[in-house]
Amino acid sequence: MKISQNPIRKDVIIIGAGASGLICAIEAGKRGRSALVLDHGRRIGNKVRVSGGGRCNFTNVNMGYEHYISQNPYFCKSALARFAPDDFISMLNKYNIGYYEKEDGRLFCKKSSGEVVDMLYKGCKLAGVDVVLNCKGNAIDKQDCFIVSTDKGLLESGSLVIATGGLSYPELGATDAGYRIAEQFGIKVTPMKPGLVPLKFGHNDSRTFSELSGISTAVEVNCNNARFKGDMLFTHHGLSGPAILQISSYWNKGDEITINLLPDINAYDFFSARRQSRMEMRNLLSQFFPKRFADKWCELNMRSRAVYQYDDKELKSVAHKLHNWVIKPAGTGGYSKAEVTLGGIDTNELSSKTMESKKVKGLYFIGEVVDVTGHLGGYNLHWAWASGFVAGQYV
Repeated sequence: MKISQNPIRKDVIIIGAGASGLICAIEAGKRGRSALVLDHGRRIGNKVRVSGGGRCNFTNVNMGYEHYISQNPYFCKSALARFAPDDFISMLNKYNIGYYEKEDGRLFCKKSSGEVVDMLYKGCKLAGVDVVLNCKGNAIDKQDCFIVSTDKGLLESGSLVIATGGLSYPELGATDAGYRIAEQFGIKVTPMKPGLVPLKFGHNDSRTFSELSGISTAVEVNCNNARFKGDMLFTHHGLSGPAILQISSYWNKGDEITINLLPDINAYDFFSARRQSRMEMRNLLSQFFPKRFADKWCELNMRSRAVYQYDDKELKSVAHKLHNWVIKPAGTGGYSKAEVTLGGIDTNELSSKTMESKKVKGLYFIGEVVDVTGHLGGYNLHWAWASGFVAGQYV
């Protein structure tokens, strides 16, 4: 669609052609509302395309508010109750998109995330939604209606939806536009930081562990009363992998994280049952860890020798260290490595039923721009679907 020089009037203007914006547009269009989606990018659904390694981890069967982080942990309950995983699956079924379930209830497309993007595009067309890409917004004004000035002309609407996403994935076009719009209208924004992001070692630890880059092991990590089990991956600069990404959302600069390297066994009981073993400790630990890691861990924590040569106090000490490896990250990989943005539009400013601003009638915020951040595993995309869906019922 081309925008003329004369102002074009729509019922709804949605800024952002991502997951939440497109679902919102489809639902508004189904209600007979004239809807227009604007985006500064060249194509729709950029973050959807990269989700799940290109397979689109579109939701999780274990959906619940406890999988979300927010200053108001209950804010998301209403939207999640009204748009469940089965609702999105019904959409996939209508378009004959195959999917499958992986561990922890994560659902993925059998083919590619492009199928979901195509579904959203077709849904917009069927609902009569116009999408304008490569469109730069210049200013927004609110009089009797919203007036959106763009490099392609003027637009007017009764409702304006901000679906601009967070600050993560700047290479995909992420900007702070949504937060600036909130500021313009006097809407509070909570402090923000990268979430689901790799953690970086300090200089000394980086030198110590750099040779382990590429090694992965199953762990349980703990920080600020949050606890996650999963794989931990050593990188050239620090730690990554699902368990680390999860705990990063709870980590603040200066915090320590505790890593249980053997979460599924009692190390002391295991050693006690092998007190007479002549196997070297590092070789014994190689039953659980990649050999390079077992060697390095023993080098840093004790002198490896035959198990029978350790007394009871030493075995307890080794076991304790295995269950309580404490590290103090120097920082994170930043927004360029983060999957999501923690914080955002203060939920106290919005109706949990409609996602509409309490201060500015007709102004809505949905998706990642809002202070609702999911755990790893399809929760963030589902928040986009759910928040977009409920806003679409009211715009």
